[in-house]
Amino acid sequence: MNRRSALFALHLGAVLFGLSGIFGKLALAAPIVIVFGRALFAVAALGVFSRTGDNDQRPSRMRLLALAGAGLLLGGHWWSFFIAVKVAGVAVATLGFASFPAFTVLLEGLLFKEKIRRSEFAVIALVCLGLILVTPHFDFGSEATVGLGWAILSGLLFALVSVSNRATTRGLNPAQAALWQNVSILLCSLPFAWSLLPDVRALDWLWIGLLGLLCTALAHSLFVASLRVLNARSASVVFALEPVYGIAFAWWIFNEQPGLRMLVGGALILLATVISARLSKHSPSVDDLS
Repeated sequence: MNRRSALFALHLGAVLFGLSGIFGKLALAAPIVIVFGRALFAVAALGVFSRTGDNDQRPSRMRLLALAGAGLLLGGHWWSFFIAVKVAGVAVATLGFASFPAFTVLLEGLLFKEKIRRSEFAVIALVCLGLILVTPHFDFGSEATVGLGWAILSGLLFALVSVSNRATTRGLNPAQAALWQNVSILLCSLPFAWSLLPDVRALDWLWIGLLGLLCTALAHSLFVASLRVLNARSASVVFALEPVYGIAFAWWIFNEQPGLRMLVGGALILLATVISARLSKHSPSVDDLS
């Protein structure tokens, strides 16, 4: 995979991840049930996808533990995000989650000792401003405040997933790496979701199944594959488009027409993405980092 195909994979993954909030809103189930079901369908799909790659690339015991740890971070990201959706709605949840590019820059600078350029801080500031405008409205009541807190936690956990994938997935088939991470989520969420499963409606299983197949198995494989070429900072800014895609799908599906403020915010995010793509041409790839 070259840089151009990696960027395409990132954008496609961002579109699929943008559907997560929509399916989470449609599924009338507890967040832990959504996490369990999402992992269940993802494991089923990734079990097939992983066999189409290099079967001899089996992770060692230490690598499996690292993948399991990354899976727990990913599961925590899902859980906190869907709590935010249920408590404060898709808009506030998306805004809080979209803070993850800033967390990623700080984490990569700290863990990988990569110099943070002023231009990257400027791009992140532009993304944050755009996301503030994209959010339809703010309601700083108790529920909104709690929901925003859960969403920011979701962004921090996703940044940790992005950074940890650089170290834990190198040399592995992306589908295989995603499979082990989702197995970890499945096993850890099962004890908490088990008693709630009989009350889940058939229609909710449909939305959860689409979450697992499209927004997880396919999207996560694309995300992991792209990180084999791009660094997590470049990926973070591309994935900042996720709220734009989410709002676009909400407009199409729920007829929630965005106002001028949303359109201006989306334009700022697109501008930041273009600038980031130019800057990433001069950034080292993952394979160039020791």
